[in-house]
Amino acid sequence: MNRLLLIVAIIVFISSCTSNSDNTSNSEKLKSYREQVEELNKKIADIEQAGSKQEYTGLEIPVKVESIVVQPFSHYFDATGELESINEAFISPEINGQIIAVEVNEGQYVQKGQLLARLNTVIIEKSIQEIESQMALAKTFYEKQSALWGKNIGSERQYLESKNNFESMENKLITLKAQHDMAIIKSPINGIVEKIFLKKGELAVPGMQLMQIVNINELYVTLQMSEAHLPVIKKGDIVEISFPSFPELKYIEPVYRTGNVISKQNRTFVVQIKIENHDGKLKPHLLANIKINDYNTGESIVLPSNIIKEDMTGSFIYLIGNSNNNKVAIKKYIKTGVSYLDKTEVVDGLKAGDVIITDGFNNVSNGSVVKIVG
Repeated sequence: MNRLLLIVAIIVFISSCTSNSDNTSNSEKLKSYREQVEELNKKIADIEQAGSKQEYTGLEIPVKVESIVVQPFSHYFDATGELESINEAFISPEINGQIIAVEVNEGQYVQKGQLLARLNTVIIEKSIQEIESQMALAKTFYEKQSALWGKNIGSERQYLESKNNFESMENKLITLKAQHDMAIIKSPINGIVEKIFLKKGELAVPGMQLMQIVNINELYVTLQMSEAHLPVIKKGDIVEISFPSFPELKYIEPVYRTGNVISKQNRTFVVQIKIENHDGKLKPHLLANIKINDYNTGESIVLPSNIIKEDMTGSFIYLIGNSNNNKVAIKKYIKTGVSYLDKTEVVDGLKAGDVIITDGFNNVSNGSVVKIVG
């Protein structure tokens, strides 16, 4: 406004001089006018400079600040898996037979080799007795022929026939006893009888499930991971495991194995973590949450994600600067990296020691005068 008033005054003055100095030459008039304009511009600059040095007396916006320091930063992603028993057995008989006894109950703990059930073995036992009787006679005849043949008495044919008959009986006995053992069903593992599918008196057939035994002392956490994560997870990597059903339980375990085949159906691969379950709380097929680390850096500038704003140009924050003895907000554009939880890594635009506005940033704009509180 002052500049406008001065320009108007110059115009009036020049008009006045024109009317009163008709006899002055044009070159002299031009020189005089330029000197007057130069003097007035100097006065205007002095007034503006004096005004800029005046103390700011308007509103100071209260803000809280923080000085930037470099720090370690890690990124994690979450996955969902399912528990599986490492040792589990679906028991079925190896031969046909009627079940004459079930020796265990559902929920009972059994040891490896413990009797579970027995099939009808009457026919096999009768056959064993018959073969044992025939074998005794064959053995006696073989021993006599062997003794005679040792003295060069009798024919070689008689000796060989007696030997073959005895060995044949011996092999038949071994086969029958093996069949008898197959009818006595025993547990192949230590574990708990989870389910009994057939009862006493029913017919058991090879391949038909008789009962299920499961050991839950050791479990696998099995994940189906996207092939995109193949470069970032490998055997031995440490992961954190938690369970929605048991929020208080946390496991920190290494990856036991990663699959070697990508599924054509869903483009995933298998990841397994082995965990101990001594108290028996965890059960097969229970859902598990797995936190997996895929990024680490030793020295990074990390900011609260909520203070980073966006406009048409990009991401920015507000720094603290000085102007005319006042603290002012300075809009600073930055380049961000990865984010995790409420933190974001800044890869360009800031340095250690910069002072950023952490509270009150929504109330300021570029150049706003601020007051640091707290």
